[in-house]
Amino acid sequence: MKTCALIYNPNSGHVLKKSNIKEYKSLIETHGYKVYVIATEYKGHAKEIVSHIGYVDLVMSMGGDGTFNEITYGNLQRKNPLLLAHIPVGTTNDIGVMFGYGKNIKVNIEMCLNGVEKQIDIPMVNNRPFVYVAGFGKFMNIPYETSRLEKKKFGYLAYVYNGIKDYFSDTKWYHIKCNADGEVFETDASLMLICSSTRIAGQNNLAKNVKLDDDKFEVIICSKKKRQDIITSIGHAVITAHPEKVDGIKMFKASRLEIQFDEYQKKPWCIDGEKLEIRTKKYTIYNKTNIRLLIPKINVDKLFINK
Repeated sequence: MKTCALIYNPNSGHVLKKSNIKEYKSLIETHGYKVYVIATEYKGHAKEIVSHIGYVDLVMSMGGDGTFNEITYGNLQRKNPLLLAHIPVGTTNDIGVMFGYGKNIKVNIEMCLNGVEKQIDIPMVNNRPFVYVAGFGKFMNIPYETSRLEKKKFGYLAYVYNGIKDYFSDTKWYHIKCNADGEVFETDASLMLICSSTRIAGQNNLAKNVKLDDDKFEVIICSKKKRQDIITSIGHAVITAHPEKVDGIKMFKASRLEIQFDEYQKKPWCIDGEKLEIRTKKYTIYNKTNIRLLIPKINVDKLFINK
């Protein structure tokens, strides 16, 4: 019999109820799995579980984007990484929406287990993995500064409220030197995103033509300094078919990116909604390829080169 480790975060979002876990376990069992249910107890616990767990045929993450990040992180610390799956029950669920999941957990489990195994790229920043987005600058502190209690109580509105507060704070401008696949340039940046996703912070279509198996990640740099100009440029980048032509926006794909700052950043980077516990003047981003993931069939044609 196949084995599945169901690792769930009891503090994710407000749709996951502990009383329903037995029902989800039984549903997975109907697909021929012996299921081991493990609840996370503290930040970083999911990473520890996956890095030390024995062999299982499938590790299923049930939580938000941060929970899946931890599970991916733990998986990459293994000598032989395991097959992963992700059932979204967080606040924004950017990864889950990209994969084609909805809000019904039982339907999502069925979609996953009747899905396909794909090999995806996992970007790394200074050897720390992120699943879909990393970045620094204006507004990037909002996800990790929005408390778990606020997210549990108010959902996505908690991010909106903290975003409004951050809007009126000072904007820091950084001068950076970049080497993107051998192309060297310098620029000023108030906001920078490195992503492997069609959806960021609840917003679709910021990065265009994203593929999860092309050994590339998308880079978006905003050089505007005024708060309203930053929002305007990002908004134009979302709605236009040619965001690289938007004033104040530099957008490109890369397999390897080196970033050198003149000074330390005012606030830490954000990766998958969490604080990056590294503060330095130099960052190197690259991909780990061929990480196995079980996902629904619905968006495979859009997200993968190798069908």
